[in-house]
Amino acid sequence: MIPIKTESAWKGTADCRSCGIRDMVLFADLNEEDFGLIHAPIDDLDIRAGTVLYTEGAPAMGIFTVRTGMIKLVRVTPDGRQRIVRVLRAGDVAGLEALASQRYDSDAVALTDVSVCRIPISVIQRLGTHSARLHKRLMEKWHHALKEADDWLADLNFGTARQRVAHFVLKMRSPTNAEIATLFAREDMGAMLDLKLETVSREISALVREGIIEPLDKQGRVYRIKNLQALQAV
Repeated sequence: MIPIKTESAWKGTADCRSCGIRDMVLFADLNEEDFGLIHAPIDDLDIRAGTVLYTEGAPAMGIFTVRTGMIKLVRVTPDGRQRIVRVLRAGDVAGLEALASQRYDSDAVALTDVSVCRIPISVIQRLGTHSARLHKRLMEKWHHALKEADDWLADLNFGTARQRVAHFVLKMRSPTNAEIATLFAREDMGAMLDLKLETVSREISALVREGIIEPLDKQGRVYRIKNLQALQAV
């Protein structure tokens, strides 16, 4: 169970009404009548990088909407390797599959410090039954999740190492500023792209040397795309 910071946990729906990214998440289209159906607590959590939100196969107690930061979804291959199957960012939903199976189908781990809302399954089920607006939103999120998973597989697991890294940089662009891409640890990138850590580092360095991207921080996590056309042509 994830520890809840007393000062950030709350009961009810007041913060859902005033949520800064409400138009991106599940409760975007709810009205006052819909909010009246929420009787279970929704927890507003701040979680440190590296924290496990849930594990593959565990019984599902809730789903998580991402407000800030990034979460990786990880599965273990038959030969024991960890593969990152998708990265979630602000507006995405973690654990949505649990509405159908009652269990999580991957590990969810915070890649960065994140803030999430943990919504009990009972709340989603109740609202999904009584609110056509939320049911529609759920279907949209489900479709988006399936498409994203397919896109990640198609774009990031085929081609040369250089192509995989370039496609990854493009996918990690900020939704509010397409010139900025936020990456993460090279080891995690390798697990997602099925490449060795050294290969990922070498390809990122090559893109920097060629003036296609430039680092904006000392950790090598945030980059500005200087030549979008060259990056897309890789």
